[in-house]
Amino acid sequence: MNSPRLVIALTKGRILEEVLPLLRQANIVPAEDIARSRKLIFDTNIENVQLMVIRGSDVPTYVEFGSADIGIVGKDLILEYGSEGFYEPLDLKIARCRMMTAEPVNAVPVQGRLKVATKFTNIAKRYYAEQGKQIELIKLSGALELAPAMGLADAIVDIVDTGNTLKANGLEPRDLIAEVSSRVIVNKASMKIKNGIIRDILGKLRRAVEANG
Repeated sequence: MNSPRLVIALTKGRILEEVLPLLRQANIVPAEDIARSRKLIFDTNIENVQLMVIRGSDVPTYVEFGSADIGIVGKDLILEYGSEGFYEPLDLKIARCRMMTAEPVNAVPVQGRLKVATKFTNIAKRYYAEQGKQIELIKLSGALELAPAMGLADAIVDIVDTGNTLKANGLEPRDLIAEVSSRVIVNKASMKIKNGIIRDILGKLRRAVEANG
């Protein structure tokens, strides 16, 4: 009897580059070079285990609704999406960065409502509410660093890696909201129905993470 199909959703970009070696250590190898293909679904060396490559912001949706059994996605997107719809059993400790607030260098404290530009609106709302600050949220999809310089916002909430982009645009990181790394998420129904193979994959990935220190 054939084992049921298992789909692992991977995040495009930096996370994909860093997770493929980990998957290889866990003996999950795509049947072709993902970097050279325009396909979105890839067979692997394990029968009925497939890899799907999609935008990070879509990974939680695919996993929650069961189109993917397992997902690998940044903690930032889990925090933004909400984690009630799936399990989060493993931190892969790759693609590390920080979710932070940033403001212009030497900015004078704003009196009244702070204008905050971000694509992480849920994270920003929660963070400033916890600080007891009233804000006006401005949703942007990219180039957040421009918003303060162009008078659109007083501050931004974004992912910070080296901080060089902030510096180049006259900004400085201020408050740490969350440490971010890539996590494994699992569909709740899949964890019951495909428990054996999922636990096997999680165990191999955990050992790969530990081996990498």
